[in-house]
Amino acid sequence: MGRWSEERVVNAAPDAASLAAARKLARQGPWSETGSNDVLVWGKCQGSGKTPYQVSVDTAAPAYRCSCPSRKFPCKHALALLLLWSRGEAADGGAETAEFAREWAAQRAERATVRERRNTEQPVDPEAQAKRLADRMALMDAGIDDFSRWLTDLVRTGLAAARTQPYSWWDGVAARLVDAQLPGLAEQVRAMGSDVHARPDWADHLLLRAGRWWAVTKAWRKRDTLTPAELADLRVAVGWALPTADVQGTEELPGPWLVLGAHRSDDGRLQQQRTWLRAPDGTVVVVLDFAARSEVLAAPQLAGALLDATVARYPGSAPRRAMFTGTVAPLGMATDLGEGGSIQQALDAESAGVALSPWRERHPVLLCGVSVSPGDRGWLRDGSGDALPLADAPLDSLLALTGGHPVDLFGELEEGRVRPLSAVIDGAVVTP
Repeated sequence: MGRWSEERVVNAAPDAASLAAARKLARQGPWSETGSNDVLVWGKCQGSGKTPYQVSVDTAAPAYRCSCPSRKFPCKHALALLLLWSRGEAADGGAETAEFAREWAAQRAERATVRERRNTEQPVDPEAQAKRLADRMALMDAGIDDFSRWLTDLVRTGLAAARTQPYSWWDGVAARLVDAQLPGLAEQVRAMGSDVHARPDWADHLLLRAGRWWAVTKAWRKRDTLTPAELADLRVAVGWALPTADVQGTEELPGPWLVLGAHRSDDGRLQQQRTWLRAPDGTVVVVLDFAARSEVLAAPQLAGALLDATVARYPGSAPRRAMFTGTVAPLGMATDLGEGGSIQQALDAESAGVALSPWRERHPVLLCGVSVSPGDRGWLRDGSGDALPLADAPLDSLLALTGGHPVDLFGELEEGRVRPLSAVIDGAVVTP
């Protein structure tokens, strides 16, 4: 495993506070017995107590372990060690692996072996499997019926009345959806309990969501008539995950893959990372990674990186979700993101995508020659005079990077706003 860049370490930080604390520790003073090999980086960091913290990092997984009491992964000590290692200031190769790091790596390997043995030794009972599926379908059918009645009541009493309801009202509906094995809908309803109070456009937002929810309930009752791609999109909407084993055996698409951009989110319960990739033929896929609050997300890929990797795609409409099926090796950095289009072309592509999958929340857009302008939360304007507002964008950073000049920009189009994920500045792909 090659040495990480400092940018990759920064992207692995769970939050800005952890990164700031790590930078203060990224110096020789508190560190001792540091080292690295092809997979592991380790060291001891002297804290306020008598015994130094033992820090180990598996850079291939990646995975992190520290004897400190922090519940963040990676903690500030792991980040500080990686920063020193990325700069070549500590944890050089050649040293004998520390006992605590070797034991941790052995424990991880043993757990992986046990899981693999369980998966291979447990026989599949077709009858039991069919019964579990039938039971789940019955539970989901009942949940959809209950959700339909709730939606009818929501519209009958009016959206303004819904805004007066306490968060517990929304959370109660979400809990029933979880019990009915419909976690995708549950998360959307739970989030709406906050959105109706936090968003200035709450009425439009709730109306849009309610319409999508109603479309899901109608489509669910007609699922036997849907195409495989339509059914796959519907499964995503309700939160019925497809086992990765069912995807690994499908057709694999070779690289090289260009990383268009990536985005991380954390709702307090679940962390998500979306990585958008583009093949030489223009095929776009998105790799999704999830982790519980106490777990570690996969290391992010840098925007503009060219990857030697193969992916397998999940069923559904384009752009499809994908997963890496083997090792991912960097091939270098690209100087551009490929051929982009105008804002009108992006909106036309979004309309075509919604026609295929009405509940798709976001769409990838590669815009050519757009300028960033201030106002509200910022705008993107192209040469034709068309404009789109920005979403969740560091406006000051974008203005400083682009200088107001036209640039090629990749982002996610969601509810009429663009979330910028990368841009081409002076022949280099950068992350705002």
